[in-house]
Amino acid sequence: MARVLIADNLEASAAETLKKLGVPVDHRPELSKKPEELKAALREYDAVIVRSAAKITAEMLENPGKLRAIARAGVGVDTIDVAAATRKGVVVMNTPGGNTVSAAEHTIALMMSLARLVPQADATMKKGGWDRNKFVGTQVTGKTLGVIGLGRIGREVAKRAAGLEMKVLAFDPFVTPDKVAEMGYKPAASIEAMLPDVDFLTIHVPLTDETKSLIGPNELAKMKKTARILNVARGGIVDEKALADALKAGTIGGAGIDVFSVEPIVADNPLIGAPNIVLTPHLGASTYEAQENVAIEAAELIANFLLKGIVANAVNMAAVDRKELDELKQYVDLARRLGMLHAQMNHGQIKKVALTYKGDLANKKTKLLTSAFTAGLLESRMAGVNLVNAEVMARDRGIEITSSASPKKDDFASLMQADVETDKKTYTAAGTLFGNEYLRLVRLGSYRLEAYLDGVLFVFSHRDRPGVIGFMGSTFGKHGVNIAGMNLGRQAPGGEAIGVLNLDTVPDAAAVDEVAGHSDITSVSVVKLPPAGELPGWLG
Repeated sequence: MARVLIADNLEASAAETLKKLGVPVDHRPELSKKPEELKAALREYDAVIVRSAAKITAEMLENPGKLRAIARAGVGVDTIDVAAATRKGVVVMNTPGGNTVSAAEHTIALMMSLARLVPQADATMKKGGWDRNKFVGTQVTGKTLGVIGLGRIGREVAKRAAGLEMKVLAFDPFVTPDKVAEMGYKPAASIEAMLPDVDFLTIHVPLTDETKSLIGPNELAKMKKTARILNVARGGIVDEKALADALKAGTIGGAGIDVFSVEPIVADNPLIGAPNIVLTPHLGASTYEAQENVAIEAAELIANFLLKGIVANAVNMAAVDRKELDELKQYVDLARRLGMLHAQMNHGQIKKVALTYKGDLANKKTKLLTSAFTAGLLESRMAGVNLVNAEVMARDRGIEITSSASPKKDDFASLMQADVETDKKTYTAAGTLFGNEYLRLVRLGSYRLEAYLDGVLFVFSHRDRPGVIGFMGSTFGKHGVNIAGMNLGRQAPGGEAIGVLNLDTVPDAAAVDEVAGHSDITSVSVVKLPPAGELPGWLG
């Protein structure tokens, strides 16, 4: 039975949810502060749930043991080495929906605190002061809010700002201007284009190499002196030193910051001494409702993964729900077997793989099929390959994987074709599904055929001349190898041809050498595939 570790301070509802679903769970929040003990514990569990205190490093994942999945109760996964997890075949999932409203509300709270100088007024009164003239603020109605990033939180912030009768100017490189306008907001051509026009700027993007210091000295210089900046996303997106310098110089009106480049915040962080700034200790998701939501959502993600094979909200592989998995299972199996076929037929160093999905298959989740093919291609050469890490492991070894799709149908309703380029030649194989469960190899090179994709395949190129097939039958019979089926493909009588024999047992080297020695047989390959219907552990 799969076991789950909760290695962080998490609401009791997470463990309760898992127990109700029949999944054994241990809640050990103290491990979040004991990295060596956490490292050892991870190997003993099939899945782990963490929040923000526990750090899962590459060192911890070097030998992951039984670990198959990590769920982050929250959005950001910067406390998890996702690249290391991917290379070890561990799925990383997050819970982007659970704290959306809380983070959006905190953004609005910071904006209102800045606009009406609430923290400063509160501090003065608690010292016995009463200075109404000193704390004259500004109303937000009619002001322009610039929103960078229209994901879940960005959209919720924009919606609330519109409710306050603010003008919303938005930019997201993955949302078209027409879609932004359809949401009811004014699209900006770029971040730089929006900066001179905003009274408030809020950022809702993940921290990546591209977004680090997204708002730096050059961007701050383009903004109004009265503009205020909000960051409830991730520390590092706003250049802290540049922002502190601008606040001290009076070239920026104020800032509300909830996240920092180093957390907990360090004493020498330049924002601590800056004027006109409201700081909160990463409280965006800190509401009772958000904590409850992400705890339950993380538990459900893990339970669905372990019990049903459902992958949702994964940051390092394609999401798959039960219906999709059931619908695609046979094609995933087909893709893997084509990869295994290529791995055993190809002679030479693999350089590039081009996958083509045709017909009805073009409209399916082909990324999953690409991962399955790559897993099949690599699994005979290295251990631990699965849907999560296959493409990364291929890239690490210099193998380029590309894919394309065309809904146009040829001879089959659905077809998957794989062209594998090596340092010697390019090998082509294509397969399809007959009915609902019968996998067939329908093309090798330029030859058409209909061969079974299971068990032992003996693939041979030959000249189409009398006596070749008879010779093979008698030779294998002499060596005690039974031929269960045979398919041939040729373009013209007497010319070059290809054949696939389905054998009941693996022929020994003597049998293979004897067949290969025939003057009309130009090449042979023995391919070992799983029996019909046998699925890999990462799929079944």
